Amino acid sequence: MLLGVSGGIAAYKSADLVRRLREAGAEVRVVMTEAAQRFITATTLQALSGHPVRVSMWDEAAEAAMGHIELARWASQVLVAPASADVLARLAHGHADDLLATLCLATAAPIAVAPAMNRLMWANAATQANLALLRQRGVAVLGPEAGEQACGEVGEGRMREPAALVADLAALLVPKRLAGHRVLVSAGPTYEDIDPVRFLGNRSSGRMGFAVAEAAAAAGAEVTLVAGPVKLPTPPGVRRIDVRSAAELHAAVLAALPGQAVYVGAAAVADYRPVEVAERKLKKSDGPATLVLERTVDVLAEVARHPARPRCVMGFAAETHDVEAYARGKLEAKRLDAIAANRVGVEGSGFDAEDNALVLYWHGGEQAFGPGSKRSIAAGLVAWIADRLGPA
Repeated sequence: MLLGVSGGIAAYKSADLVRRLREAGAEVRVVMTEAAQRFITATTLQALSGHPVRVSMWDEAAEAAMGHIELARWASQVLVAPASADVLARLAHGHADDLLATLCLATAAPIAVAPAMNRLMWANAATQANLALLRQRGVAVLGPEAGEQACGEVGEGRMREPAALVADLAALLVPKRLAGHRVLVSAGPTYEDIDPVRFLGNRSSGRMGFAVAEAAAAAGAEVTLVAGPVKLPTPPGVRRIDVRSAAELHAAVLAALPGQAVYVGAAAVADYRPVEVAERKLKKSDGPATLVLERTVDVLAEVARHPARPRCVMGFAAETHDVEAYARGKLEAKRLDAIAANRVGVEGSGFDAEDNALVLYWHGGEQAFGPGSKRSIAAGLVAWIADRLGPA
């Protein structure tokens, strides 16, 4: 992995990025522009990468004094992070006026850029035209994100965080086995209002469904994510629809269903909702309260019997006991193609956890996934879906 660091305040994140790339198993070499050295030292990045940092075209220590060719041949992936507006312009127009720009011209390795700049510079027509050129040539553009900027303004232009960039790069390496397929995922809890203050909900964090959406997009699918009320960032390349209640989730899923090849129902949809929602907050002084509930629509079962049924419908079953029996019962009763079952209420797995462990059941087979991160499990589930679908 060759990391190019250009001039900008976001260069301070490069130290953490090098560390995270190495933790992910990458060998990292760093090239800095002259401007980058005004924000972070080469010594810092050398200590973290374990390799000398290159800053000049005229490095006599380089192979035959041609450092740009040596590095260009060595790299299996190039990431420019941060990528300033100036660097994006020079890359778009094929400049070869410093080591970083020259080796990007000379390498056969895939190139990714992580833009970082003021919001007005990002929105400028010239910057957007340069990005369009780079995308046409196959350069992956990772980010940027919106938020508070070093200049004091708020808007789009922040460099993506190092952990997110490492995940983005991993996704770029995933075989595009779902290219040409459309995938619909539902994730997170639903909240069923009792009054303007209170609601019925559950402990679903949405992490598993978001991980499936991310893995499907990384595998080349066109992904729509219907998300309950969770505070998670939208996975790269995913279209997101936010909902709150089971009724809203039901409507959003059915509206998005036509043309989908896959539906993954990872949302923890409420089974019941209050018959009446109080217009004002219920007070203790009102005395004992009785909450009358009614069943919600079974979204997963309805999708499975819908005229626009996807070729693969996968459900999730979160159970506290008799996991296999309940999961297989849902598989048959709801006419699913597969169901991913996990035991909840276990520390470190299931709801409110980064990790999980589950068993996927289908007609005639089963496969265990985990224990492991929800991202790794999601990648396994998406691989199973790709095997079932075959080429688009």
